Amino acid sequence: MTPVTVFLLGQDPEAFPPPERADRSGLLAIGGDLTPARLLAGYRRGIFPWYSEGQPILWHSPDPRFVLLPGQLHVPRSLEKVLRRRTYAIRGDTAFTEVLSACAEAPRPGQDGTWITPEMHAAYVALHRLGHAHSVEAWQDGTLVGGLYGVALGRVFFGESMFTRAPNASKAAFVAAARALFDAGCRLIDCQVETEHLARFGAADLPRRRFLQLLGPAVQGGPPLHPVFASLAAPG
Repeated sequence: MTPVTVFLLGQDPEAFPPPERADRSGLLAIGGDLTPARLLAGYRRGIFPWYSEGQPILWHSPDPRFVLLPGQLHVPRSLEKVLRRRTYAIRGDTAFTEVLSACAEAPRPGQDGTWITPEMHAAYVALHRLGHAHSVEAWQDGTLVGGLYGVALGRVFFGESMFTRAPNASKAAFVAAARALFDAGCRLIDCQVETEHLARFGAADLPRRRFLQLLGPAVQGGPPLHPVFASLAAPG
């Protein structure tokens, strides 16, 4: 049996091992930091941090990779009615830190605690201030009731987490975001690992090798996706 090597990251934020060297769980490397330079270098290579309080920083590149591609979005009829009725006002980037905190507090079946540690919270707030991390929110009567956040690079949106406090709120935010992103030229939405929730919208597994083939050119230039989130800033 070939031994599995987990790499220890050094000070160079660009120095990641090849994603193909990850173990069966997707774990690739350990250590480093959560500076914007390191995070963005990881995302460009299909690598993201995912760890719990009390652990060192763990970097992952799972195989297969769960993604939503243009033309694959499926919206159930019941949710279409919610969107048409404008049950929720969908906005972008008007409450990023609140969405991040709500995602950290949301209960997850089978999980004890959250992977959005204080260090992760601070790191993604920093990315948001630099214009790379974004939120999409669902509001009802002036109250934040659902949403999601993630990172936009080139023509890729890397979804990180979602939360909901009202029926279909996070789903409405996700569909509104996906439609706006694909209309703006987004080539893929990275959902990282499979969830039943996102599978219902058409997301599916891709072998990591194929994911990386699509990712490379998609993160290089092209029309920026950042204006998509500003376009969602007005109440629906």
